[in-house]
Amino acid sequence: MSHGLVVGGVPLAHPVLNASGTLDALAAHAILGDATLGAAAHVTKTITLEPRAGNPPPRIAETAGGMLNSIGLPGPGLARFRAEVLPRLAALCDVPLVVSVGGFRPDDYAEAVAALEADAAVAAIELNLSCPNVESGCSSIGADAAEIGAVTARCADVTTRPLWVKLSPSVADVAPLARAAAAGGAAALTLTNTARGTALDRVRGGSLFGGGGGGLSGPALRPLALHAVLAARAAVGIDIVGLGGVEDAEDAADLLSAGAQAVAVGTATFRDPAAIRHIRDGLDAALARRPPATIPTVVG
Repeated sequence: MSHGLVVGGVPLAHPVLNASGTLDALAAHAILGDATLGAAAHVTKTITLEPRAGNPPPRIAETAGGMLNSIGLPGPGLARFRAEVLPRLAALCDVPLVVSVGGFRPDDYAEAVAALEADAAVAAIELNLSCPNVESGCSSIGADAAEIGAVTARCADVTTRPLWVKLSPSVADVAPLARAAAAGGAAALTLTNTARGTALDRVRGGSLFGGGGGGLSGPALRPLALHAVLAARAAVGIDIVGLGGVEDAEDAADLLSAGAQAVAVGTATFRDPAAIRHIRDGLDAALARRPPATIPTVVG
C-alpha cells in the first residue's frame, strides 16, 4: 500500500502509525530487530521537561474489553531525551519521527517545543493535552477550550514543525476543543487519548493503582474514539489521526470512513507485535468494501 499521504504536515507511506506510549522503538529493535513494527511514522512516548519516575505500582490492570494503565508519564526528561534517545531513534527509524510532549502548565509545552526546534530529526510534535493518569496539567488543560487554544498558539509561535494536538474522550463535547486547537495553529488532531477510568482493589479496598486513577484503552474505547472523530470532523477541516481500540483493518477503516486521515494502533500491539503490519496490509481491502463516498477521506 502506498497512498502518498501527507497527514498533519508529515509525509506517510501509508496511514497506519503507532500510538504514543505503546511502542518503545529501542526495545523493539533490540528484541525483535524491528524498531517501528511497520508504522508509517514513529510517535514517541510523551516526554516532559524534567525526569519523571511515573506513578507507583500497580500500573496496569485488565478490564472487560480492554486494559487500564496508570503509568504516569515516566521518562528521562527533555534534555536527556534530546541528547541520548532522539539520536538513536533517528538512526534506527527509517520513518518520520513525531515527538510527543506533555506538561503541567502552559510554559512547559512552549519550552519543550522551542527546544525541539533545533532537532532536525523531528518531523512533527504532538501536544499531549489529555493524559488522564497524572495529578495536574495535561488533562485539565485539555478539558478547557481556551487553554487548548492558548497552549497551541504559544507552541506554534516557537516552532516551524507541524503540531498535532492530542485530545481526550472524557469531555462533554470534543467539537469546541477541536476548534480551539485548529484556531491555535494545530496541523492535526490526535483522537483520542485513553478515557478516565480506574479499578478497585477488592482485597484491600480503594483504587488498585498506586497513582489512583488511570486510562482505559483497547476495544472498549473504540466507540468513544469513533464518536470523537465524527464530531471533530464536523467541526474542523484539519487532519485527524484516529485511535482507540483499533485491532484490525475493519476498525481502522471505520475511523478513516468517519473522517480521519490516518489511524494509530496501541494496545493491540501488546498482544501481537505484528498488529500494525496486519492492519496496514488489510486496509485497502477493508476500504474497498465501504461505500465509495467514504473512501476519499483516506487520501484527502
